Amino acid sequence: MIKNGEIFSGSSDLSEKLNIGINKDKIEFIGSSIPEHKKSIDADGYIVTPGFIDLHTHSDISFLVDPEADSKLTQGVTFELVGNCGMSFCAPLNSFSKQTLSDRLSKYDKKIEINWNNFNGWLNIIDSNKPTVNIAAQLGHGVLRSYVMGMEAISATPDHIEDMKKILKDSIDQGILGFSTGLWYAPGSYSHTEEIVEITKVVAENDLLYSSHIRSESDDASGLFPAHAEAIEIGRRTGCKIQISHVKSVGPKFWGRGGELIEGMYRAREEGIDVAGDQYPYEWSSTPTSGCMFPRWSLEGGREKTLDRLKNKNLRNKIKSETVNYINRFHGSSGCVLAEFSNDKSLEGMNLSEISEKFGCSPEEAAMRLYEISEGSFVLHSMEEKDVDEIGNCDIIAVASDGNSLRNKGPLSSGKPHPRSYGTNSRFIENMVVNKKLVPLGKAINRMTSLPASRLGLKNRGELKKGYFADINIFKPEEIKENATYVNPHQYSTGMKYVLVNGQIALENGKKLPGRYGRVIRNKES
Repeated sequence: MIKNGEIFSGSSDLSEKLNIGINKDKIEFIGSSIPEHKKSIDADGYIVTPGFIDLHTHSDISFLVDPEADSKLTQGVTFELVGNCGMSFCAPLNSFSKQTLSDRLSKYDKKIEINWNNFNGWLNIIDSNKPTVNIAAQLGHGVLRSYVMGMEAISATPDHIEDMKKILKDSIDQGILGFSTGLWYAPGSYSHTEEIVEITKVVAENDLLYSSHIRSESDDASGLFPAHAEAIEIGRRTGCKIQISHVKSVGPKFWGRGGELIEGMYRAREEGIDVAGDQYPYEWSSTPTSGCMFPRWSLEGGREKTLDRLKNKNLRNKIKSETVNYINRFHGSSGCVLAEFSNDKSLEGMNLSEISEKFGCSPEEAAMRLYEISEGSFVLHSMEEKDVDEIGNCDIIAVASDGNSLRNKGPLSSGKPHPRSYGTNSRFIENMVVNKKLVPLGKAINRMTSLPASRLGLKNRGELKKGYFADINIFKPEEIKENATYVNPHQYSTGMKYVLVNGQIALENGKKLPGRYGRVIRNKES
């Protein structure tokens, strides 16, 4: 029994003082009485909510490296959707994508044999490892396209599209819950809208989620507003449920225009298009070096071909001139902080201005020299607070991290990652609800629980209801604190009194208990 708590069901903005009875992994009772029970938690003075659902994560390899990855659990996240931005690193695998995954895993001090090729094999390994939280997967279009077509900047033929649709159907049979695109990243950036529409028709037929890192979030490629319009158009043509990932306005031309993005989404909903979005509540973003410093054309064919282009003086100068524009979009070189660079960890945490001084060259040249050594990642000052607040105050925007499940020790504690992996949900409660009072508590709970559950179509999670799985948080909002910073990101959030995963107490008095109770979720009922 969880007794005397102030219950926010997830579906209502209002709370009610009730008791919750749990039997095995599900909620068996909700009411004002107290049935006979074996064990109880006194939640008097605390609120009780469903576990938080993070719709946008990149934890695909986290639970291969260390199944104790608990940076999300400590902030109340009990469910993650991986495979976002077109990047389902772990499946499907051929020789090319297997090598890419091997390169990623080589950064960690752990030997992992890649002895699977599809979602079924990978998800079986995650399930057998017992993750700390529940995990569901998406197929990433970038991985799918490279699997069928390689990294060439060419249009998909009808045969290519049919091959991609077949792999998508097979992946659905193996238990994915969605399909994601990363239309900013190569090779997704080489695709036309028609290609995405045709593939997404399969997603719609199976009533799954389409989530998209859209083609542009600033003044590049198609441009921000046409990119939003493209995502909406895909929903218009397919009838699919559309999730615009990490909604944001990047760069000086778009700062202050976040509200226009929201307005466009609401107009589409009035038309009957099921579009919504998600957001991490920070002014800084993060992405790989190639994703933020290099023009799309220079990435065609993969890393080796990009390195060949950098050896050509004329092409190098052309790339450099475009890199200047990217750097300016992030509040200049001081707004570009190297987050992960396994080849020289002494550079991690330095901004591009400092690195360029160390290298004795311009910031744009420093970015190229870094990439020539190794792919890394940056944290980037790409947004402004007024846009983050306006987008974060919207009822159709779920709270989602765009981060990984990490750990403050062991192989997952390396680098200077974006603090969102440790603090997104805590920051939203602490900053948007308690301090700024921009979002009422009940609405905030909804946008971390039942809203993301409804986007995925989950039948038994995201709300506190009889018969639902007992993923539950118990806390006082005023005690929630994000402790992770850009300088020291590997710090757990505090303030969660209890977190239950599938009916088991996973965190008590803010401390993770021995045992892991997460599951791989392969259908909407499990």
